[in-house]
Amino acid sequence: MIALDNYVKTYFPEAKPSKSGLYYIEIEKGSGHEVEIGDEVMIHYGGTLLTGETFDSSYDRGQPIRFTLGTGQVIPGFDEGILNMREGGSATLIIPSKLAYSGNPPAGGIIKAYSTLRFEIELIRIVD
Repeated sequence: MIALDNYVKTYFPEAKPSKSGLYYIEIEKGSGHEVEIGDEVMIHYGGTLLTGETFDSSYDRGQPIRFTLGTGQVIPGFDEGILNMREGGSATLIIPSKLAYSGNPPAGGIIKAYSTLRFEIELIRIVD
C-alpha cells in the first residue's frame, strides 16, 4: 500500500491537510455560488486508489450524480471537500481512510480496508 504522506509529497508537494486530514487541491476555481450543508449538488467524479486503479467514475457512466451535502449520502471526506467549492469548480481530493470507508469498504470492489482514496471532482451545479 502506498503511504499517504509519500504520495502527497510526490504529487502535491504544496498541499496541506485540513484538521480532519483531507487534502483539497483546487484545480479550477468555480465562478458560481458557494455550497453549504443541505444543498443538493450535481457533480461528476472519478475515484481511484493511490495506485491509479479506478474504482468508480461518473464520467465513465456518462451520468453525474446528485446528492444532498451533509446527510450521509456520501463518505465524509467527499462532503468536506465539496464544501470548499463553488459551482463550476474542479478539485482533487485525497481522502484518508478515516474519512472514507475505514475498515468497512464496499463489498465486491477493489477498495480494501483502510484505503486512502483520490477523487477528481467537478461541481456542475447546485440544484434549485
